[in-house]
Amino acid sequence: MSLHPLSITILPTIEAVAASQWDSLVDKDQPFLRHAFLHALEASGSVSVATGWEPCHLSVWQEGQLVAALPMYRKHHSYGEYVFDWGWAEALERASGRYYPKALSAVPFTPVPGARTLIAAQADATAVRALLADAWREQCDSQALSSWHLLFADEADVSAWQAQCPELISREGVQFQWRDQGFVDFDGFLASLTSKRRKMIKRERRLVAEQGLNVSRLEGDAITSAAMAHFYRCYAITYHERGRPPYLNHGFFERLRQTMPEALVLVQAYVEGRPVAAALYFRGTSTLYGRYWGSEVVADCLHFEACYYQGIEYCLQRGLTLFDPGTQGEHKLVRGFAPQRVRSLHYIRHPGLAAGVAQFCHEEGEQVNAYREAAHQALPFKLPFNRSYK
Repeated sequence: MSLHPLSITILPTIEAVAASQWDSLVDKDQPFLRHAFLHALEASGSVSVATGWEPCHLSVWQEGQLVAALPMYRKHHSYGEYVFDWGWAEALERASGRYYPKALSAVPFTPVPGARTLIAAQADATAVRALLADAWREQCDSQALSSWHLLFADEADVSAWQAQCPELISREGVQFQWRDQGFVDFDGFLASLTSKRRKMIKRERRLVAEQGLNVSRLEGDAITSAAMAHFYRCYAITYHERGRPPYLNHGFFERLRQTMPEALVLVQAYVEGRPVAAALYFRGTSTLYGRYWGSEVVADCLHFEACYYQGIEYCLQRGLTLFDPGTQGEHKLVRGFAPQRVRSLHYIRHPGLAAGVAQFCHEEGEQVNAYREAAHQALPFKLPFNRSYK
């Protein structure tokens, strides 16, 4: 055990730490915690005090070396989180309390499961977590924050935090993910499905072509500023259709194009040589992540093609074994995406609210687990889905 003490610093921006030090802690399969991604959020203004996301990242140091980090934000609302706690806020406010601001450890606007606590292999993980826990508790107390929330952490991270802090409340969720089980190519994937679902996917892909749509992919440096600008127009449409502005601005995506192009895959749909729809993916070493999409035209099954089938095909062509297409959706289940357990952890300062939230999460968790099991039984594969497949 090292005799050199650990110290903690709160970073008001991700720019306050060198990218090389931060990225040394990040799993190479996880692009969303890279310094470039978090910096693009902040530098573009998508994440800022003005938008209700105030960075206060926790960093742990030993002899001048960054040995651990925990992305953290003071939140003044609950938008862009995808683990919904509006009811908790209303309950506390009805009791004359204040729910906002609160503390949040997550990737803004990005419900992707993964490690949230970044710890160097040589560091004492237990000591690091103890120091981080003291820090977020102190922040809650000194800044009058109602709570701290750890969203979409992977199972190892969740289990370690529960062992460290038994008062944390666990909340269950479900996402749908695709795994390669030795399919070899898209035809092999189709062959693994029941006849009904195989015919459905073939018909949907054929229907896209019959509407005069051609679909292609761009990667890395091949994604031009014009292609990214068109993607952003499409992305913004999905928000304007719901009557609200986009969470992310064009500057954010353009920064990603410039600073981490190797992580980007852009699917474009064309009509008569003109781009009319687009979907932006991110890739790690073994995982493809589908995140953003939009279309200037109304076309049957185009969303399925651009956001699901192109992703599956890309994984099979590039040897990626996992495809996380984003949040939402039973419509993914019938297309071969299996239910995956996701969890979040919650620290609530108010004892009464904490008790109510714990009871709610327990009851909700029983329903979620039953749903997840039923969803597994409904998967469209001819043979049982191998849950343990990595």
